[in-house]
Order: sequence, then structure tokens, then C-alpha cells
Amino acid sequence: MSGPLPLRPRGGHARRANHGDAPGADDTLALRLARPPRPRTRPGVGLRPARADDPVDRLAAELGDEAGAAVHPYEVAALLESQGLTGDRIQETYGHPDLFSLADAVFRRVPRSHPKPPVPPDPWRPDHLRCALRGLLFALPGTAYVLAQGAWGSASGLYGLIAAALVSWAWSQALSHRAYSRLATGRHEAGRTLLAGAPLGVVAASVTGLLVAGPGAAALFAVGQSCYLAAAGLLLVLGHERILAAALLPVVVAAAAQPWWQPPELLRTGLPLLTVLLATAAAGHALRSALRATPVPGPAPRLVRSLPYGLFGLAAGALTAVAGHQEPYAVIVLTLSMGPAEWLLYRYRGLAVAALHASTTPRGFRLRAARALAVCGGAYLVPLALGAVLVGASATRLLLLGAVLWTALLLQAFGAAWPSAAPCLAAAVLVTALPLTGVVPTPTAQLIGCTAAALALLAVAVHRLGRPTAHA
Repeated sequence: MSGPLPLRPRGGHARRANHGDAPGADDTLALRLARPPRPRTRPGVGLRPARADDPVDRLAAELGDEAGAAVHPYEVAALLESQGLTGDRIQETYGHPDLFSLADAVFRRVPRSHPKPPVPPDPWRPDHLRCALRGLLFALPGTAYVLAQGAWGSASGLYGLIAAALVSWAWSQALSHRAYSRLATGRHEAGRTLLAGAPLGVVAASVTGLLVAGPGAAALFAVGQSCYLAAAGLLLVLGHERILAAALLPVVVAAAAQPWWQPPELLRTGLPLLTVLLATAAAGHALRSALRATPVPGPAPRLVRSLPYGLFGLAAGALTAVAGHQEPYAVIVLTLSMGPAEWLLYRYRGLAVAALHASTTPRGFRLRAARALAVCGGAYLVPLALGAVLVGASATRLLLLGAVLWTALLLQAFGAAWPSAAPCLAAAVLVTALPLTGVVPTPTAQLIGCTAAALALLAVAVHRLGRPTAHA
């Protein structure tokens, strides 16, 4: 939940494919070729009579490979001209009055053979190790809470941590989107964006935790949590996943050793604090490195463009918090699935580019794009269902929540910010408000909200991603 996933091609940009001559909204150019001119005879020049050994046939056989790929006699005329054929030779040897007449004859005698262009390399080939590592980085911070074991005190302290986390997620999503946008201009510009936004996010989340939990241990824990989330988001944006993983090692090792060794209270609070300090120091070093890059002039995007990404982070956090309150282990499965989810986002984009090259009509592309969406979505949901069974959670509710988040992230990768954020916000409002009425229990509210959001997001995805221009 540290920020929008920046899906960028690993080499170059995907090229726009040609989708035949079927009319449609995605057609951008209609070529109308002139009808080939009819052979004309010059005054005083007679055509040679046909012979058994026709020189035109021999010429067509010699140029069969090149002329077979032509789509119009004019291309054959250019080919003949490149062979050095003069007007006198055309008349004397081939019995045609001019170059275009001979080109038309060769064009008609050679069968059409249009070889398929070579398949280009996939520009969206995912980095398997990076995606797996990012999935772990989304889940491993939870070991700090296992190690701390209620250091936040009462239930109000826990609610303060949840409220601070929601603010951090929302702020991090918006800030990450803005930083990624500036990263396209240069690392210096992205660093300046993170330097201005990350401290404000820490302050906003810490104050929220203090207001909800009140003064005490929970408020201090919320400050540390906010600092870590801000530092983690900064490191992920700048591509320092391995450094963040190293900062998490103290709490991960201590939490993993708990079945055989119970750390003292000093370590239970000291190791999470050490992780926060390590992550913050690493973020500061990465930020200084980015700021030392050469500045690149360019306008900054408007702040309002990042608003839907922040609202999506808030909605996703609320849906996840409600699910975690009902079934904590289901959230662990969902968090671990974020790595495969990112990998499948890249895979879908690669399949969509392949569909562009394979399709000859807009309808054919829409079918291939829908099939790629079904394959990638199913590949994400099947392991999620197995994980729900392993931890004894409700597979239906977890699958619906996973479908909502994955489809929304996919739409965000294509720049559809508001269409992805609005259904998630509506689902979050339903899931949190309906149980307060006392009429609908929380599990039922989850089913209603996530089902409606999943169907709305699926409809938007099929419509938007079924257009070739979305993948250009």
C-alpha cells in the first residue's frame, strides 16, 4: 500500500498496431489508393507479340519474393526502377509502353505473399525477483506488531494506529503518484516532491493517531509507524527495495524466533524502533542521492491529479481494515498476494501488446484483450482462494476484495484514476456504514459492497482496455 504501481516498459514504448481496414472509433487513417493505370500505347510504338518464352514471366519469377509482398503496382514500379530498367529496354525487351504498364503486368502475375513481421520483444516483461520482493515488503512490516504485542495499550490505542495507518496509506498513494509523475522528468524533481510531501504525511498521520488514541504509548507508536510508512514509500518510489528489506531484518528475525525464544521487553520495543531508524536513514540517503541529480526543467503536474489516487488508498485501507477485523489471517494472505498482483499487471500489459500485433480488426482485439484480462485475473484469484482455505478464512469475501483491488490497480496503471477510485470509495462507505445501522451485519455488508465494486470495475476495465488506443 505504499503507492501506485509504476508500470513502465523495460525497453522502449509499445508500438501502435495496425488493425486492418475495418471502420471503427479507433481508426486513425484511411488510405485510398489510386486505381492502377491502364496500359497505354504510345503513337508509333507497337507491342511485341506474345511468345512462349515470355520475358515478363521470367522477370516476374526473378522478382517473385519482392513483388509478392507489394500491395500496389506502384511498389513494383519502384522496384523495377531500382533495377535500372529504362524506357527503351522496357519497350524492346518486355513489349510494354512504359514502366507502369510493366509493373502492372508483373503485379498481376505474382501471387500475393505478405510475410508476417517478426514478433518484437515484450516491452512489459516483468522483473520476477523485484515483484516477489515487493510482495514480501508489503507483508513483513506486520512482524513488528507481532513483536510489540500490544505495546499500544488499550483498544483506543489500536484504533489510533488504524486511523494513522489509513491517513498514511492515503497520503502515500497520492504522494507516490506525484513522485512517479515527476520521476518521468528526472530524479531530482522526484526527490524534491518526496522531500516536500513525506514529512507532511508523517505529521498528518501522527496527529490523527494522537487525536484518536490520546496521549500515551499508542501515540508514540503511531509516530514510529508513520515514519516507517513514509520512509518505505520513498524507498520504493526510488527503487531501493533491497535496502528496505535489510532495514526490516531485525524485527523479522526476532518475530520468527518467538516460538523458541521470547525476547525481553526492551527488545520488543527497541527492535521496531531500530527498524524505523534504519528505514528513515536509508530514505534520507536515497533522497540526498536523488537531489544531487541534474535538474531538468519542466512543469509540475497539478496537485488535483493525485487526489483520486489518495482516495483510492483511503478506500483500499478501509476495506482491508474491515476485513482484518473480521479475519486477520485473510489480510496476511491478501498482503502477500500484492507481489504476484504486480507481476500479473505487467503480464497483462505484455499480453495486450501481443494482442495488438495479432489482431486485424478492433473486434478481434477486444476479444483478445478480454481473454488476457480473464487469464490474468484468474491467475491472481486462484492462489488467493487457496490461501483463504489454508488460513480458514471466507474465500468468497477475500476473493471479492482481491478482485476489487487488483482491477482498480490495473485501471490505475492505464491512467484511469477516477473510474478506479470511485467504486472503491463507494464500497468502503457501504462496508463501514451499513453495519452501523444494525440491519446488515459486517460480513454481508462486505459481500454487497465488494460485489458491486468488482462488477463496476470489471465493466470499466473491459470497456477501456478493449480499445487499441489504450495500449498505444
